[in-house]
Amino acid sequence: MKKLLLLAILCLGCFIPTITKAQGFAHAGEYMQYMLNDQDRINKDMWDYISTIAHSKSARKAENRRKELISTTAEAIKRISKLGPWENDGTFRDSVISYLKLCDIVLREDFSKIMDLEAIAEQSYDAMEAYLMAQDKANDKLDDAAEMVRAEQAIFASDHNITLVESNDKLVQKLERAGAVFNYYNMVYLIFFKPYKQEAYLLEAMPKGDVSAMEQIRNSLSSLSSAALTQLDTVKSFKGDASLVITCKEYLAFFKKEADEKMPAQIDFYLKKDNFEKQKAAMDSKGSNRTQADVDSYNTAVNDFNASVNEYNKVNTDLNNERNTLLNKWNAALANFLNRHVPAKK
Repeated sequence: MKKLLLLAILCLGCFIPTITKAQGFAHAGEYMQYMLNDQDRINKDMWDYISTIAHSKSARKAENRRKELISTTAEAIKRISKLGPWENDGTFRDSVISYLKLCDIVLREDFSKIMDLEAIAEQSYDAMEAYLMAQDKANDKLDDAAEMVRAEQAIFASDHNITLVESNDKLVQKLERAGAVFNYYNMVYLIFFKPYKQEAYLLEAMPKGDVSAMEQIRNSLSSLSSAALTQLDTVKSFKGDASLVITCKEYLAFFKKEADEKMPAQIDFYLKKDNFEKQKAAMDSKGSNRTQADVDSYNTAVNDFNASVNEYNKVNTDLNNERNTLLNKWNAALANFLNRHVPAKK
């Protein structure tokens, strides 16, 4: 399961100009509108980018789109910088330039770092947390800059008798909602990830036969699963959609059951395996000096080991089947959640 990249806020309040040289305007409203006349096209391009990231669950797969946006932003900075102030008032124009320059920095530096972190995010909880925090930091920068542009636009409009009409553009509304969708998913996923990773550690430890390590990780998995379930109880549905929380709870309950009910028998298998191997080595070393007690002890170890093998295989098969079912269910729930709230680009 991969975590999602959050980039929706990049486009919110984004004013990408198409001005190629300083030109005269009949009034201030025309001057402002001239800086906004390419907004729909940019919004559509950004929505394609966001949708690609959301449904591929990877920033790297959308790398070409990031490069295109870097190029588009750089060109926009050059164009808008050629536009003169309106009646010696360049505040709004300068705010747009500042925003675009910040977009350029975030696209070039912050999201390059995010891709690097994405490559190692699955390795540990700390790595995943750092990955999500990098996303949050980048989007906070863009959000603050966008608010600054909106504020300067309102001031410019007021100073020059321009009546602003709130946009009801459906695409802009989708972009605004996408940010909230990804924030919600990241929150649920991070709650899930800690026990998910702990189970991975447990599955890695089992083939090594280290009973002490398995028991320690099992106890940790039980504790982390309980804590995650408690934390998830505080998470509300998203716009009435509780599908992610419901599916996540089911997966966490599986971890809890695995740790408390299923793993003791699996660990017991390794104890009996170890005992059998010790008994066999002792029997082999005694040769013809074996006593009846030695034989009885060895036979008991063999019977216990054989019984534990059957139990181990049964439990292991059941766990694998249930784990695969839940993973498929989670992926389906996520795909449906994104299709409802961040539809794939057409």
